Amino acid sequence: MTEDRDHSPHTGANVALMALNEVLERRVAERTQALAAANQRLQQEIAERERAEAAVRRTEQLFRLLVQGVTDYALYMLDPNGIVTSWNTGAERIKGYTTDEILGQSFARFYTPEDAAAGEPARALKAARERGRDEHETWHVRKDGSRFWANVVIDSIYDEDGTLIGFAKITRDVTERRRTQEDLDLAREALFQSRKMEAIGQLTGGVAHDFNNILTGIIGALDLVRRRLEAGRTGEILRYVEVASTAANRAASLTARLLAFGRRQPLTVTSVDLNGIVLSMADLLRRTMGEAIEIEIGLEPDLPCAATDVNQIENAILNLAINARDAMPAGGRLTIRTEREPPGGTAEGPGFVFLTVADTGRGMDTDVREKAFEPFFTTKALGQGTGLGLSMIYGFMKQIGGNAEIASEPGAGTLVRLTLPIAAADPTPREVSRDEAAPVTSGAGETILLVEDDPDIRALAQETLREQGYRVIACEDAAGARTALRADAGIALLVTDFGLPGGTNGRALAAEARAMRPSLPIILMTGYADEAADRPDFLGPGMVLLTKPFALDTFTARVRGSLDG
Repeated sequence: MTEDRDHSPHTGANVALMALNEVLERRVAERTQALAAANQRLQQEIAERERAEAAVRRTEQLFRLLVQGVTDYALYMLDPNGIVTSWNTGAERIKGYTTDEILGQSFARFYTPEDAAAGEPARALKAARERGRDEHETWHVRKDGSRFWANVVIDSIYDEDGTLIGFAKITRDVTERRRTQEDLDLAREALFQSRKMEAIGQLTGGVAHDFNNILTGIIGALDLVRRRLEAGRTGEILRYVEVASTAANRAASLTARLLAFGRRQPLTVTSVDLNGIVLSMADLLRRTMGEAIEIEIGLEPDLPCAATDVNQIENAILNLAINARDAMPAGGRLTIRTEREPPGGTAEGPGFVFLTVADTGRGMDTDVREKAFEPFFTTKALGQGTGLGLSMIYGFMKQIGGNAEIASEPGAGTLVRLTLPIAAADPTPREVSRDEAAPVTSGAGETILLVEDDPDIRALAQETLREQGYRVIACEDAAGARTALRADAGIALLVTDFGLPGGTNGRALAAEARAMRPSLPIILMTGYADEAADRPDFLGPGMVLLTKPFALDTFTARVRGSLDG
């Protein structure tokens, strides 16, 4: 009976309860452990967040200290309307205002009254909004009314959504830098003036010597002509006239070099056969160089035509040859070559051709070579050269879009290389002669309107044209020319000087004449015209530029050519 009591239902229930209690205790322990771990993680996250917030506060504090520590720059924030919301001690130092005086004020108060009235502050904010940044320099005003030259940078600031929340503005006082630059500019200007006066002094020595020699030849020859005429001895007059004419041509050449050096020589750029030019000058060069100098000419076959001025390129070749001759007093060899740019060159457009003139003379050292193209620089004795030859060539090459280069070493000779643009049109080489004037053809009674303010030139041109059989209407200004154009319907050609009195130049008169008579041919005479040198479109269709001084045969040939179209 006792054994039956030990295995009663109550005993089994107790066992089950004990097992359930063990499970519950285990689960409570696990949950407690999980909660403890979660609490530990939470404490770690809180600690990390506190450390991060402390780091941010420290960074912000350091940034504020950095901003406040900058005293050479005014750093401040603006709201979207340009109101100052914060600024640093550098701003206080530069502007002269305390923080309390300026917070909540418009930044426009820092601008001068004239800039503020012109809307400069609004323009700067608008530029910063549109481009993200605006930088400019202008005068700013301090609290005491004094001004300083300010470098201003305004950057726009946006939030994470891309909304404009304001501007960061940096202002720096650069007055000293501006004064230093102004002092430097003044020093440069003074140096430029000094060098200009030195150049003028050098020019006076060389050019005055040359012109005095030229004028002596002209005056002396004309004086002899007068004496021979008074004595009735006319047999030698032609010789003296030739002497005066030669001297006058030398004067014209010297003037042309002065204008070309200044790159203000009006050019007649045409399609020119360089090979033909060199060949046509061969005899002249041999006579110029003398027997002690050998001349070697190498011409590239089928060389494209160059876009250049015939007379100027001839003068350039002759100048280089004379320089080479002077560098070879004991004799040597002069080499002239032409070549074209190799295929696949980097040049845009038609490309370039090259003309090289080389000698076996004494050469140049580095100092001389670097100054060779400078105006008035010469190694010759005073009175033996103006120093304009190479500078004239350099200016002429630049004027036509080319270049000039020198290669030389002491004792190894000198090579000058001219780069000329290839003519875009007329690829067929044309014949070129030393005398561009066509044979003079007499007129057949055509009416020519001649406008020239210089009475001597007007009289000479009028008499020459009349001798050729033309009817001439001569005027001294544009007003007289307008009257003649309205009154005489038979005018076949207008010949006008570029520089005229009364405020209307020859080019403007030509435009007026074309408005009255669209097909009227026109010849513009000029000795110096900036517009003609600088503008490739200076001449309209049917217009010809005739550069003074000119031979009468050249003048009459141009007249006949214009009339014949």
